[in-house]
Amino acid sequence: MRKNGWLLLVAGFVLAALNLRPALAGVSPLLGEIMSDLSLSPAAAGAITTIMLLCLGLLGPLGPILSSRLGLDRTLMAGMLLLIAGVVIRSSGGVVTLYLGAAMAGTAIAFMNVIMPGLVKQHFPDRVGLFTGLYVTSLVSGAALGSAVMVPLAHELGWRWAAATTAIFALISAIVWLPQVLRPPTPPPPQAPRPFRALMKRRVTWYVATYMGVQSMSFYIMLAWLPTIFTDAGLSADDAGYLLGLTNLAQIAATLTVPIHAGKAKSQVPHVVGAAVITIVGYVGVLFWPTTVPWLWMIVLGLGQGASIALALLIITLRAPDPRSVTALSAVAQSTGYTLAAIGPVVIGAIYQVSGNWTVPLVVGLGVCGVQLVLGYLAARQPHGT
Repeated sequence: MRKNGWLLLVAGFVLAALNLRPALAGVSPLLGEIMSDLSLSPAAAGAITTIMLLCLGLLGPLGPILSSRLGLDRTLMAGMLLLIAGVVIRSSGGVVTLYLGAAMAGTAIAFMNVIMPGLVKQHFPDRVGLFTGLYVTSLVSGAALGSAVMVPLAHELGWRWAAATTAIFALISAIVWLPQVLRPPTPPPPQAPRPFRALMKRRVTWYVATYMGVQSMSFYIMLAWLPTIFTDAGLSADDAGYLLGLTNLAQIAATLTVPIHAGKAKSQVPHVVGAAVITIVGYVGVLFWPTTVPWLWMIVLGLGQGASIALALLIITLRAPDPRSVTALSAVAQSTGYTLAAIGPVVIGAIYQVSGNWTVPLVVGLGVCGVQLVLGYLAARQPHGT
């Protein structure tokens, strides 16, 4: 591939990854204005995000079916076009179009989520660690950017135009990705890819899927409840928000570095164990000393959680022999992950409501981290490409 073609491929890949979270993460900061404009209750407004998460969890398995017919490159383009349509519809009308557009955007992100590890395997087979790191870093950065810019944009443009700006970015990304779609499709591997039925019978599939699930649960528990934990401990709401932002920055540092090193290693066991232990240290700090050097606990927690998600996606790419098998494994793992992720914050909130303090919920969170360590060990000790 010529240099210009290579640069376009990398740019298109990174831009596509950046689009995986802004349409989702950018909703929460706008909920107040959406509720006021459309006369929605808090529960009805929260359903916007719930619908998208359900699509991520339930519709991801359709990604391999679509990619087997269109190819990975064209499936990514289809996802971006569906994302553009969903974001525009979500921002353009009343309650019905709000939910319809959210479902369309969630479906698009589900397809794109699932095929990204397969694209790494297809286009960058000799640099899996590096491009997994770029992919996850772009994903995390897109989430942080989507959350950060929505409120200022809404003040200037109103919530509809602010929410619709993610469609503009997706359109630019689709244009950059277009050369990959216009090329002849990549020929299938000499051997037929392993079907879903065979994949589901392999123990490593479930080690990888449940590892993805519990590390996602650990992450979303803290994402949902950290600000409340800190304010209940006596910190201001502004300080709690800054601390949450700090942990997001620490995640980026981990996603940039850990997959590159882990991808070159013969075994990822030390990496997944280290990531789980670091996450546990962050949980312990929040549990016992939430107002004592909280910035330190947020850095530690962010490093552990950033490394965990990067390693989960890296292991998906390494544990299957070809791009289509990677996509199928990704579908199983990510569907499991988002389903468990949706359950975690609800369960922790219910435990908090019953117990009246954060001790028991955080101990339960530590238990989740312990399960993550065990499952990560089981998934990481498997040979590459098995």
